[in-house]
Amino acid sequence: MLVRTLSALECTKILTANRIGRLACAKDGQPYVVPFYYAHSDAHLYAFSMPGKKIEWMRANPLVSVQVDEHGQGRGWRSVVVDGRYEELPDRVGHKLQRDHAWSVLSKHPDWWEPGALKPVVAPTADTEPHIFFRILIEQVSGREASE
Repeated sequence: MLVRTLSALECTKILTANRIGRLACAKDGQPYVVPFYYAHSDAHLYAFSMPGKKIEWMRANPLVSVQVDEHGQGRGWRSVVVDGRYEELPDRVGHKLQRDHAWSVLSKHPDWWEPGALKPVVAPTADTEPHIFFRILIEQVSGREASE
């Protein structure tokens, strides 16, 4: 097996070609990792979610990591890791352009809203926040590829 480092351009192509990654955040020294759907544009990963643990934790500590991988032939694989910063895009004046851009980028994919809109819990109450658009500012990216 041969392992090599991917260039920044190769990492960007993998981020653009994929839609699901693993989002890692931490609060009070405890890590938390969840799968999430995203869309890549400029230097950001855009996503959508209902309120919950990951949003609460990213609000408390905006430093996050994202891992995206692809399986190759045989035992081959490619993996990209993003170190970044959570940025919420609230439905308020001053965020309209970024929020509209997030919607535009995400809505290019069918059923883009489903993963973030579905929760295995009781229906929200009237005082619960609505859905949340957010983005991860890509501060650093690295990747590896293994082939036989």
